[in-house]
Amino acid sequence: MDLLKGLNWRYATKKMTGKKIPQNQLDYILEAARLAPSSSGLQPYEIFVISNPSTLKDIRAVGYDQSPITECSHLLVFASWTNYTLEKITRVFDDMMSVRGLPKETMTNYKDIVWGMYEPLSNDWHAQHAAKQAYISFSMAIAAAAELEIDTTPMEGFLPDKVDEILGLGAMGLTSAVILTLGYRDTENDWNVKLKKFRKSKVDILHWID
Repeated sequence: MDLLKGLNWRYATKKMTGKKIPQNQLDYILEAARLAPSSSGLQPYEIFVISNPSTLKDIRAVGYDQSPITECSHLLVFASWTNYTLEKITRVFDDMMSVRGLPKETMTNYKDIVWGMYEPLSNDWHAQHAAKQAYISFSMAIAAAAELEIDTTPMEGFLPDKVDEILGLGAMGLTSAVILTLGYRDTENDWNVKLKKFRKSKVDILHWID
């Protein structure tokens, strides 16, 4: 399935069957998420891939009892940095230069520019900016799943502080930004499956400036 067909096929799945996704397809989705672009290439987030029934049950309890959380094959929690620090930025840039076979000092000037912009800003700004980067990865995962005809349910309806507590994210300097269920639609019990797909028209959403 090509991307546009996949995006037309997908919808926010409200009931899932519990069937497991083949490992190679799960790996494809996760690789698409890993390869997502991010501001300055920092990727200020991590992805937790959860299939443990007890953990899923705990998250469902703080996710407004949304059934796909426990009916899915895997739940992805996109957890973003709570703040930026010079140490975190340096670590990423050092790894980047190592992979590229370049001296660490190659990024020094740019690193100073980035940190010079970020340091004066509030932790709230840091957290919001990092979460925006996580959302890019989240979107890539949705698109990759749609290509494979794997259903997803994007979710912001959960209590982040409680999910953070369940996964121990605070100690890692992370906070849950958004979550995504992966699985297969239960066509007999999902009220949303037969509804006609709606998106704004091109006239309403596209503005051409030539």
